[in-house]
Amino acid sequence: MLSADEYLDDFWPNFHQLDDVFWKLERRQSFRGRPSWVAMVEGDWDRSLKLVDDGARPVRERERPARRLRRRRIRIVEQPVTPYLQWEMHLLALREATVEQVRVLDAGEVAEIEIGRRLPELVVLGTVAMYEVTYDESGTHSGARRIDDREVITACQGELDKLFERGEEFRPYYEREIVPLPAPRVSV
Repeated sequence: MLSADEYLDDFWPNFHQLDDVFWKLERRQSFRGRPSWVAMVEGDWDRSLKLVDDGARPVRERERPARRLRRRRIRIVEQPVTPYLQWEMHLLALREATVEQVRVLDAGEVAEIEIGRRLPELVVLGTVAMYEVTYDESGTHSGARRIDDREVITACQGELDKLFERGEEFRPYYEREIVPLPAPRVSV
């Protein structure tokens, strides 16, 4: 188990050792944190979107390893879309256009594999390491559980491949389901 700071300290050196596909599986429907999210919560949707755009530029540079790698993200979505998810989809639109392949799956499509608990938030760094990202009860990032067992990592990658193939391409989903929505309202 790693604290939030320990996770980041562990993640970045391993990210730059990445030897295969970078995977991210996102299942949670709400989180807390980033300045652009705070602006959205405060009711300033325009400032929130500007901060999303401004914040994406340096992240893209920091996250770009020396060699070209495949980066895939699977985003599970429940209906109706939460304010957080609506906000995050704008961030993903920027990332998808530049560095990631993103697919979207309706939560109903994973119900058969969510027996007893929801799918975890996962980050897989090729065969180097896998992290189950953790959050506290308020939705704030609290750290991660690092998994090094290559058999477990390989099995998870196989399942992620299957989910990715079942998912809808991000851009059509975003244009159809997210763009037409009015600015979200969040009660604090």
